[in-house]
Amino acid sequence: MVYFLLFYMVIYMGNAVYGTFLPIYFQSVGATPSEIGTLLSLGPLVALLAQPFWGSRGDQANNKNTILMILIIGCGSIMLFFPLSTMYVFLMSMVCLFTFFHTSIFAISDAITLQELEKQKRWSFGLIRLGGTIGFALMSIAFGFIAKLNINYLFPVYSLVMLVALLLLLRFPKAPGYRMTGDKVRIWVLFKQRKLMIYMGINVILQITLGYYYTFFPVYFKSMGGDSVLLGWSMVISSISEIPFLLVAKRVFERIRMTHVLLIASIATALRWFAFSLTDNPLWVLPAQLLHGLIFIVLSVTMAMYINQEVPKELKASGQTLNGLLSLGVARIIGSFIGGYASEAVGMKEVFFYNGWIALGCVVSVLIVNAWDKKAATAA
Repeated sequence: MVYFLLFYMVIYMGNAVYGTFLPIYFQSVGATPSEIGTLLSLGPLVALLAQPFWGSRGDQANNKNTILMILIIGCGSIMLFFPLSTMYVFLMSMVCLFTFFHTSIFAISDAITLQELEKQKRWSFGLIRLGGTIGFALMSIAFGFIAKLNINYLFPVYSLVMLVALLLLLRFPKAPGYRMTGDKVRIWVLFKQRKLMIYMGINVILQITLGYYYTFFPVYFKSMGGDSVLLGWSMVISSISEIPFLLVAKRVFERIRMTHVLLIASIATALRWFAFSLTDNPLWVLPAQLLHGLIFIVLSVTMAMYINQEVPKELKASGQTLNGLLSLGVARIIGSFIGGYASEAVGMKEVFFYNGWIALGCVVSVLIVNAWDKKAATAA
């Protein structure tokens, strides 16, 4: 399992480079907020097709490792083509191609890892995922300094990171796709699971606000006067904040109801966006980044573990990619595309304020769902 730990560390290093600094690159070549939002929403639009495609391939393949290998090679190769032109149409095509491969990497990785963890007793998914947090934090600091020298370094650095990830993947045990044996379980079975759909729905709404954050926070932070190094440190704070949850993720999942997990994440999301909207000083944003440890990591890890526990084994990869399609596809489209135009209309600070109210709406929704569950349990 050490290779799994190192693998997560490396692929999240890539995420730190791409996810944090690509908007800064687009801004550096003259893209407006609405253009940046459109560019980063096109990728998730492609994900609507890519997620079910790769999820189905993973369930049907002789082993899921081959599918993950294709995704990593595709991402690392396409990234090298980005700096060939700054034409808007070219950048649009590169984002679409890149996201076709990139969007399912984490879902397929989670499916393989959780499948292998079922054979292990000493390791937990939270501990493995901790590698991703450490990798993201280290690369956020390192690339913050590199980006200050030349933002264009993000392309070769990302490709090099993907090469290391590929070498680590080669050391994984094979993870078979269960449907290769001829079992026929349709993906529509997932939509009949009421609780799963409710939890995914609340997760998607929160992820819409996170989609806006991932697209526009780097630009918003720099507009306050923060530089690339300070931006990197802000990402380090958000990454480190994930560690406490990851150390106890398994116990949290076993002892705390999913509705309570969603409630905590919704409250933390609202507080974070309100905090962002109440200051013009980049230094005051940094403490609010600590709330990240109660939002993204809590949502992603608990949803992955819930899906692995509740979804039929023949659909485990499809279940993970469906969640990825909604949270990394639909949610990111709305957060990036609509968020870009909203930013030009009312300003980024105001959009973060409105996102705080959206998160409060999720708090109310979770309380209603929790009340329904208690009523149903009493009636039973």
